[in-house]
Amino acid sequence: MRRLVLLVIVAALAAVGILYGLRHAAGTTPTAVTGLLPRGTIFLAHVPDFKRARDQWHESDIYQLYREPAVQDFLQRPLARAPQRDTASQTLGEIEKLDPKDAFLAVTSIENNNPRFAGGFRFRGNRDDAERIVGKWRAQFVKNDSTRESMDYERHKIDIVGAAPNQIATVYDGDWFFASNDLAELKTLLDRVDGRALATASPSGGGKDRQLTLDADENFRAAMAHMPASYALLFYLQPKGFSEKLASLQTAIGQPATSSGIEQIRSICGTTRFDKGKLHDVLFVGMPKIAQDANLKRSSAALGTADTFFYLAALLNPEKFDSLSQAGGIGALGAWLQKFFQATSRSGTTADDWRAAFELELGSLADWPANARWPSLIATIPVKDSAHANKIVNMLTSAIDEDAPWTKTEKDGIRYFFMATPASLFAITPTIALSDHMMVAGLDSVSVEAAMKRNRSELGRRSAASGLSNSEAYKTAAHSVPAPTHLFAYIDTALLYSRLDAALRPMLLMSAAFMPAISDYVNVGKLPEPKVVTRHLSPIVSSQRYDGDGYVAESVGPVTLNQAAIGIGWPAIFWAIGHPHKR
Repeated sequence: MRRLVLLVIVAALAAVGILYGLRHAAGTTPTAVTGLLPRGTIFLAHVPDFKRARDQWHESDIYQLYREPAVQDFLQRPLARAPQRDTASQTLGEIEKLDPKDAFLAVTSIENNNPRFAGGFRFRGNRDDAERIVGKWRAQFVKNDSTRESMDYERHKIDIVGAAPNQIATVYDGDWFFASNDLAELKTLLDRVDGRALATASPSGGGKDRQLTLDADENFRAAMAHMPASYALLFYLQPKGFSEKLASLQTAIGQPATSSGIEQIRSICGTTRFDKGKLHDVLFVGMPKIAQDANLKRSSAALGTADTFFYLAALLNPEKFDSLSQAGGIGALGAWLQKFFQATSRSGTTADDWRAAFELELGSLADWPANARWPSLIATIPVKDSAHANKIVNMLTSAIDEDAPWTKTEKDGIRYFFMATPASLFAITPTIALSDHMMVAGLDSVSVEAAMKRNRSELGRRSAASGLSNSEAYKTAAHSVPAPTHLFAYIDTALLYSRLDAALRPMLLMSAAFMPAISDYVNVGKLPEPKVVTRHLSPIVSSQRYDGDGYVAESVGPVTLNQAAIGIGWPAIFWAIGHPHKR
């Protein structure tokens, strides 16, 4: 009996050890970092294991594409001209030597417009080896490192370099390295590391001090409840301080404080991780639910074809149309959309009118057939009441552009509205089609009519097996994220790249022939074949839902939707700054 009990205990301990090991290997807990930061921390970025993230990156689809011999051959010339490429490679090598764990950077507070930073990481090896690398970084970070001093604090030696406000204090504690631009902040961090604050906070062992750390913050804990156990990068933002400063700034310049919506946001938290070669983002925004009575049905996906490379389904909020009319548009499409929102506001069409006429789920699809030079884009809204919908469309087509009146026709029981536009390089004919079941709008009449024909056939049967909604790529991608309630997006990157290559490769070759200087930067003749690129490309998919106390958006792909938006958005922002709108 004793032997049996002993065996049970040993087995239980072994099981606990295995579970702990698996959890330690696959999971990520930021407690070691968040327990060192104050409760009011405004921003935190955390990388739990650089080496593991680097290894997973090397196994990712996008890195495998980068390592393709044809891609390397094509990139050889532009990479050789990249500024500071050797410096970046050297810095990466130094990071690998340190093998940092639990690397973090935090903004703990902002006082008098001066942010307080704190950061650190655990390193591999001895302190002297680490200091040879860290010391070089410190000298590059501080503009004037001629001012130096050291001070003893408890058992630690704190090094201070530079003069305030451009000053940095650093310290080592075992295999930890910490830095801050505020000496008091660094001392408090060391107190928490050594347990002094915990020991003196209360006679019972420091429970009071634990309540003063970020780890005990209700908003942070609520946000972390939506994050995965393992991640390569985490960030957390507390926007309350920004909203308060915005309100105080408005008051200081004599303007009444207006609601920007930021004050409703309790927290923003996000992670990026690697998932079977793909990137997987999770973004949480803690805020009250915006009143919506419906969930996404994604019924417009049935209008997609085998040539659909983009699909979006989102709930509309008519109350926001007036504010959207104030937004500036970039390019012809943006200007036309701005006109649409302004016309909605001018025509007196209310949110209740929209709700009476339509099911407020916007669908958008972009098709690019192999024989087409450019893609076509349509937007769809299901019709709830055809009489109300017809009234709204008539009002809008009369108000959008008085200089280009709309032509109205009817075909097979469907009402069509066409607007002729001046001739240009990209001829567009804005078209709206309205039936008893669906409204479809697009920038050319052919794609709108084709969509209405597919919609009519859908009244009696579902889409053909070759359509978007029944394709294996779409089904697999859609199942890789949770079911959405507010937004869903899908991009077939392989199809999009193939069409872009077919459209742009001849233009690039011709440009290189007429402008030989291009060859100094890139060898267009070595542009990889489409199949070399597309075999590493999978669809990008994103879903958004409301989950208890906030909105959760997840995205999966060779790059995620958030990363793609950032990559496209920054050039657009720089373009907008460099090309101000004429008034």
